[in-house]
Amino acid sequence: MTWLGAVPAWCWWLIVLVLVAGGQQYRVVIADGAAADARAETAKSDKALADYRLQVAERERRAVAQARTEEQRRQAVADEAGRKADEKYTDLEGRAVAAESAAGGLRGEIDRLRAGHRATCNTIATQQRQARTSAVVVLGGLLEESDRMAGSCAAALERSRIAGLACEAVVDRMKDP
Repeated sequence: MTWLGAVPAWCWWLIVLVLVAGGQQYRVVIADGAAADARAETAKSDKALADYRLQVAERERRAVAQARTEEQRRQAVADEAGRKADEKYTDLEGRAVAAESAAGGLRGEIDRLRAGHRATCNTIATQQRQARTSAVVVLGGLLEESDRMAGSCAAALERSRIAGLACEAVVDRMKDP
C-alpha cells in the first residue's frame, strides 16, 4: 500500500473541501477588491460629474448675468434715445405753435389788406375793381392754404426726421458695447 492508501477517504474529501473553500474564499476576496475598485472609480466619476455640473451651472449663471447686463445697457440706450426724441418733439410742438401764431398774424394781415383793398377800390371802375378783388381774394386764399400745408408738412417731416435719428442712435449704440 502506498502512502496515499494510508490516508482515509474522508480526509481526501476534507482536503478537497478545504481546497474548494479556499478557492472560493480567494474568488470572494478578488471580487471584493474589484468591487472596491469599482466603487472608487464610481466615486471618482460622481465627483467629476458633480464638478462638471458645477462648472456648467457657473457658466450658465455668468451667461445669464452677461445677457441681463447687455439687455439693461440696450434698454438704457433706447430709453435715452426715446427721452431725447421726446424733447425734440416737445421743442417741435413749441415751434409749430409759434409758427401757427405767426401764420395767424399773416392771415390777419391778409384779411386787413383785403378789407383795405375793398375800401380803396371804390373809386375805381366796377369792372377793374371786381377783377382785382377776385385776384387778391384768390391769391390771399392760395397764400393761406399754402401756409397751412407748409406748416403741416414741415411738422410731419420734422417728426419723421426726429424718429429716424432716434432710431439710428439706438441702433448705433446697440452695435457699440
